[in-house]
Amino acid sequence: MPGTARKVVITERQQELLRTLARSSTCSQGVARRARIILLSFEGRNNEEIAAEIGLGRHQVGVWRLRWQQVWERLAIVECCETPADFRAAVIEVLSDEPRAGVPPTFTPEQITDILAVACEPPEESGRPVTHWTPTELAAEVIKRGIVASISDRTVGRFLKGGRPEAASHTVLAQLAGQRGRPYKPHGPNPTL
Repeated sequence: MPGTARKVVITERQQELLRTLARSSTCSQGVARRARIILLSFEGRNNEEIAAEIGLGRHQVGVWRLRWQQVWERLAIVECCETPADFRAAVIEVLSDEPRAGVPPTFTPEQITDILAVACEPPEESGRPVTHWTPTELAAEVIKRGIVASISDRTVGRFLKGGRPEAASHTVLAQLAGQRGRPYKPHGPNPTL
């Protein structure tokens, strides 16, 4: 059985900004939808009616009503004391998703750069009996050097794949090698980089 919906209070400036956000094609759909939730709540509509109109669950509508109620006083202070741009940013922040927890990266950018730097060295210099690095050989070498405690061949292979949007450029690798007193010897199709 549904309970009593939380009362939503908004100022005239808040209402004007919420209407602008609800109609906006430049802000995220989530922010626009939540602006509509607050406006409909202010009109006295209950969570079920709002949920049906917007296409969300009743609970989700209640979550946004509660969040607005909890920050209303802070928003009123920002509205009175800050610039219109700061006020708009504060309202958008309230209506935005909170950061979600995720799995932290397993390897730091420095470790990835070091792995790629090792991949740029001839394997013979490391005492490896191969002419080109394989993911297996490279994984064993970076573990041996203490760059990482453990790494799978598959992960090394992903680091070495073409495109490598997260990989450092040849210039960065050359600088890194130079800092360590080793000459940089690029392998691959464009050794002039």
